[in-house]
Amino acid sequence: MDLVIRGARVVDGTGGPSYTADVGVHEGRIAEIGRIRSGGRHTVDAYGLALAPGFVDMHAHSDLALLRDPDHSAKAAQGVTLEVLGQDGLSYAPVDDRTLAEVRAAVTGWNGAGEDVEFDWRDVGGYLDRLDRSGIAVNAAYLVPQGTVRAYALGWGDRPATPAELDRMRTLVAEGLAQGAVGMSSGLTYTPGMYASGAELTELCRVVASYGGYYCPHHRSYGRGAQAAYAEMVALARDAGCALHLAHATMNFPENEGRAGELLSLLDRALADGADISLDSYPYTPGCTTLVALLPGWANEGGPQAVLARLRDDAEAERIRYALEVTGSDGCHGVPVDWATIEIAGTADPAHGAHAGTRLRDWEGARRLLLADRLGPTILQHVGHEENVRAIMRHRVHTGGSDGILQGAKPHPRAYGTFPHYLGHYVRELGVLSLEECVAHLAGRPAARLRLPDRGLVRAGYRADLVLFDPDTVAAGSTYENPRVLPAGIPHVLIDGRFVMRDGRRTEVLAGRSVRRTPYRGR
Repeated sequence: MDLVIRGARVVDGTGGPSYTADVGVHEGRIAEIGRIRSGGRHTVDAYGLALAPGFVDMHAHSDLALLRDPDHSAKAAQGVTLEVLGQDGLSYAPVDDRTLAEVRAAVTGWNGAGEDVEFDWRDVGGYLDRLDRSGIAVNAAYLVPQGTVRAYALGWGDRPATPAELDRMRTLVAEGLAQGAVGMSSGLTYTPGMYASGAELTELCRVVASYGGYYCPHHRSYGRGAQAAYAEMVALARDAGCALHLAHATMNFPENEGRAGELLSLLDRALADGADISLDSYPYTPGCTTLVALLPGWANEGGPQAVLARLRDDAEAERIRYALEVTGSDGCHGVPVDWATIEIAGTADPAHGAHAGTRLRDWEGARRLLLADRLGPTILQHVGHEENVRAIMRHRVHTGGSDGILQGAKPHPRAYGTFPHYLGHYVRELGVLSLEECVAHLAGRPAARLRLPDRGLVRAGYRADLVLFDPDTVAAGSTYENPRVLPAGIPHVLIDGRFVMRDGRRTEVLAGRSVRRTPYRGR
């Protein structure tokens, strides 16, 4: 036996009662659970600690961070052993040279410009291979990004795809899934993905379904029209015969205060009728995105250089202001923007870093910053509601996702705190979930959605992706004022039986690998 963990409170990821046991690990897998009389080459005294399957971040933006930051304590220290990348319809594969340059510019606020990354891949398989060659801190799965696919096939224009272009998109999605992607994502308030019709998305979802993947949309509105936007995704996925996973599911803005029950009723009806649906959420009320994403879709048409040109033009800038402040832009979920809710999280150029942590006052200030930082600013948008957050996290198909953007001087604290915040604040302090339920939400249920036959549970034969934490002290260290503080109460994290965190410190181990789509064999 390589390792024996003694006397842990095993919270096994099924949601069932926890129990006390020893757990033996050998050659990267859980070899034995119970009373283990023999010793191992190494022993961990886990009395007073909970032992759970490693947590799965169902919505991560670490696409470049995993390559540039081998330490990656932002996630490893939370007990995250697997992240799902390629989110919100925009990432770095599949691409050609033109599309790569455009996408890098469009999502600088999410991932940085990538000047310190060698982009030596162009397809999904090449990106996953690069993760494996580089060695990464935690495991990573990938979603084919529909917006990137659309940009590759027909550019950044707001128009229907031709039959030939639709065929090209189908092929790109199929190739990505064949190369190991677990599904497809969309960002339907981001360009160019937002320009796709429901019929176009349905055709792509049919491809996803044929490979046993799932569709993960950031749908068309989390504000005005949120319920209709959710209903569109449910109907679309059912028409395509595709599993559906709703990204960072919530109901935001004043229009939706206290209305989470309407969303959950919609899901319950579909689930009762046989739909395959899950969702993820983060345990905070503010959202986080890029400042340029708030602009109306027409202002983003043509890609980043076209946006900058419109911002420099006074007449076009006035049209944008009117859409933002009066009618409510599609980029801001149909709700007129309240500048007091917009907090700058960071800028692409450190020269403008003094803006981090400040609130915008008006459109002219936003316009100047967008031009100066070349569309790079990220923002926190304080538009959520605590009662909605709690209601959604209780649902039986809920999973955890940080939506963590690691860029900026003051990133959202969810990037460093989501999983311990669930365990400390919502389990121990508020009792919104039991510890057993919460671990099922953070580990067992996500692994089932990803159709991983040997992850997500503490079970003999499963991979030893494990986290040991103290239920009495686990807590997020990150705050809005100091967002890069690591959590407390999580001393040990293992991937394939190797310590990536030991005694609360990051080791030098790079145990992460790409996790590619596998056939579903059930539990």
